[in-house]
Amino acid sequence: MLVKSKLNALTALVSDATYDELIWMNGFISGAVSVNASRPAVAAASVKIDKITIVYGTESGNSKKLATGFATKVKQNGIAVKVASLDQYRLNDLPNEGYFLVVVSTQGDGEPPAAAKKFYDHLFADKVTLSNLKYGVIALGDSAYPLFCKTGADIDAQLQQLGGTRIATLQKCDTDYEPIANEWFEQVLSVLKNGTDGGPRPQTHAVKKVGKKTYAGTVVTNINLNDKGSEKKTHHLEITAEGLVYEPGDSIGIIPENQPETINAILETVGINADKIIQYRGEEKSLFGLFKNELNIVYLPERITKQYGTIINQEIPETKIGLLDLLKIYPVKDAQQFEQVVNILEPITPRLYSISSSLNAHTDEVHITVCRDKFYTNSEERYGLCSGYLGQLSENIQLNFYVHKNNQFRLPDSDKNIIMIGPGTGIAPFRAFLEERDATRATGKNWLFFGDQHFTTDFLYQTEIQNWFSTGLLTKVNTAFSRDQSEKVYVQHKMLANAAELYDWIHSGAYIYICGTKEPMSVDVQEALQLIITEQGGYTAEQAKAYLEQLEEEGRLLKDVY
Repeated sequence: MLVKSKLNALTALVSDATYDELIWMNGFISGAVSVNASRPAVAAASVKIDKITIVYGTESGNSKKLATGFATKVKQNGIAVKVASLDQYRLNDLPNEGYFLVVVSTQGDGEPPAAAKKFYDHLFADKVTLSNLKYGVIALGDSAYPLFCKTGADIDAQLQQLGGTRIATLQKCDTDYEPIANEWFEQVLSVLKNGTDGGPRPQTHAVKKVGKKTYAGTVVTNINLNDKGSEKKTHHLEITAEGLVYEPGDSIGIIPENQPETINAILETVGINADKIIQYRGEEKSLFGLFKNELNIVYLPERITKQYGTIINQEIPETKIGLLDLLKIYPVKDAQQFEQVVNILEPITPRLYSISSSLNAHTDEVHITVCRDKFYTNSEERYGLCSGYLGQLSENIQLNFYVHKNNQFRLPDSDKNIIMIGPGTGIAPFRAFLEERDATRATGKNWLFFGDQHFTTDFLYQTEIQNWFSTGLLTKVNTAFSRDQSEKVYVQHKMLANAAELYDWIHSGAYIYICGTKEPMSVDVQEALQLIITEQGGYTAEQAKAYLEQLEEEGRLLKDVY
């Protein structure tokens, strides 16, 4: 296989050659091959590798952790290294890069993380030439999702398409990523240390899935934490299962079921019996069973809508839409065409919910806190697929789930102080933290910031929080109920009101945890932290920003945001 530049040169030479010249070239090449075949194999020419660039695109912090860990090892081997987040990487530098590693995660719907989107779009939009690039890509993902590691796979293929040369096979990693990631990097490091350019590439596992353990759980409690008059419904679910293993900070993954009413409406629209058996990707399955337990039919991504349009030979605007609405607006012509549509549908993606319990407090139980997602489409009130499904589950119903590890959101040593900032359902992991610290008699101090709309209707886990405060487990509690006064008050306002003491805790080594919505909550909280450090510590804004970045590097500022 020729690199792109050599292939282009050869193609140009052949296209302009006469018949006689082609015959001569054929003889010349045959002779060269014969001569080289008789020579003993020689090692690839050694070149000195003095620098490498490592970039990462992350949502949860895992890719950043790997990239910085790789960088440390590279430096220890005497190679200069530049590390950058993809949202800060200068795209104009890419054609001039030599050795280049990409560590990138994939979001649930196959999308790049926000920090990597600019880089991703640049690769596919601009006609850059990367003939100097020698690269490797390691992709992080979750094999429970249908588009496992898609972003990393796309970047790996496109870098080659633009002329780059792989120094390592694409490595896909599941949620338990660290062992295989380190193995892959040791092989890459061997290439860098040996300085081989164009020699054998390290052989890595194309995919090494760990296989998630699925638990067969039973719902034993499902209560609405909000009082009458609230605009919200937040369900506290308690689920029992044998042999449970998890830690505070983890989540559970649940695959919801589609509503029978929606399924029946789809089948009525196309005039097909629910018991009909069809071929779905090589297997015989009943339509009703497929729609109930396996296939996403509620909010189809744009790529599926586009494929649907191809099947029915009609232009359809790229938008997220349910299968029922799609069939009503753009009907299929017959049952055969409908079966084609079924075969392009993707599996239902699991939804992750932060665990709100400790095994040390509840043996063989896991608790979650689920706010029903309510929104409007064409003035019609609708609910999120999974939150709506979980909210209506009654006691003794069976529920399958798996544990999603989150090693980036763990409690520190028992004697360390922690600051927990979690409005709304962001309280979930902090309930787990407090139960764990109570059960293990941790000596570190605990400070909680919680907020919601109204004190009387939306104070989630109010009794438990008050009890923890009265017993001394919670050293401090600050609450913010945004709609109990004319001017809205949020958790960041309570932080600023306690700026001096908050800074003292941080400066004395406290760990800061933020959980809840990414925008605007986590952004506003981060800005409040920066302002507190600026004013209380006597720093400039830039110094305060660097201070927070250092806390993240040290693992003392941790986020679980969505």
